[in-house]
Amino acid sequence: MSSYWTPAHHAVEFEDAETLARLLADGSDPDEVFSNMTLLTHAIDVEGDGAMQSGEPLPVHTTAVLLAFGADPELADPDGDVPMVVATRYGHDLAVKLLRAHISRRVCGSR
Repeated sequence: MSSYWTPAHHAVEFEDAETLARLLADGSDPDEVFSNMTLLTHAIDVEGDGAMQSGEPLPVHTTAVLLAFGADPELADPDGDVPMVVATRYGHDLAVKLLRAHISRRVCGSR
């Protein structure tokens, strides 16, 4: 059975954090780009859109897994959207806090 998505983007699309973590641990690129989205912008978009459609609280598990495996919190997708802009657009406060923490660590770590 073929899938439109790459395996990692498929896991993000279906918010399957366990499979995503396994793929990343096995060497998938946490900054992979497919269909004009990085994995991180895709995750934030899926989490935000899903919460808007369901009325449920915003989840953050796929975003957290990607950041834990080294996804660049400032990497723009091919359309120029950075994760922080996507998270802010959705009012995804948990993702914003995670992104800020990871950006802060990168800045402090580069000194």
